[in-house]
Amino acid sequence: MGRLTDKIAVITGGAGGIGKVTAETFLREGAKVVLVDLSQEALDKTKADLDAHGEVIVVQADVSKETDVQNYVNQAVERFGKIDIFFNNAGIEGKVAPLVDQKPEDFDKVISVNVRGIFLGLKYVLGVMTKQGSGSVINTSSVAGLSGSPNVAPYITSKHAVVGLTKAAAVESAGSNVRVNSIHPSPVNTRMMRSLEAGLHTTEEALAKSIPLQRYAEAKDIANLVLFLASDESSFITGVQYRVDGGMGAL
Repeated sequence: MGRLTDKIAVITGGAGGIGKVTAETFLREGAKVVLVDLSQEALDKTKADLDAHGEVIVVQADVSKETDVQNYVNQAVERFGKIDIFFNNAGIEGKVAPLVDQKPEDFDKVISVNVRGIFLGLKYVLGVMTKQGSGSVINTSSVAGLSGSPNVAPYITSKHAVVGLTKAAAVESAGSNVRVNSIHPSPVNTRMMRSLEAGLHTTEEALAKSIPLQRYAEAKDIANLVLFLASDESSFITGVQYRVDGGMGAL
């Protein structure tokens, strides 16, 4: 307990499975949390569930829109005066189909959220952190950002792009004592995987067979890694791609 005492954390995709569990983890460790998501209804429900654990504010935003990103950053700073941790986590899976059947507008939608959203978050949060002279950013990529997989080309492309943004931001920000890393989960037991299972016409049991530990990650498995990267325990780590994948990277 207390690994994030007096820290201010912003979490995008904050009403989703990973975002919510990470927020609860941060609160238990002493942080105050700004939750950002597209759905105000989902944010309100998540806040109600988390209020008992600590101080939470919510900001509705489309992370692909510059004015929305500026707004959630400004609200965080106006309320708390700083941003110590940024979990740049919002993302969508897109359409499941062979590349030749993907429409340009489907591709653009995934890139808009998963790449433009990450870029805009970095642009405005790093502006705050570099002035402070401190901060930790954790970008959510995927095992799909480190290898190929059929029928999700827009998603694969977007998650590879997150790696490039992470490395560029880490190098640019290191002189200001700001760290930027990316995490690369395997399938996680959340809504997104239910959608992908349906699109791929398969089951959790079948997909889990491709993971050496023979199961999906739970949101808590991801939150534990994010907590480490958010904390001062990882103060000499930046520009790194962290797998949390049940052994998939060893295959």
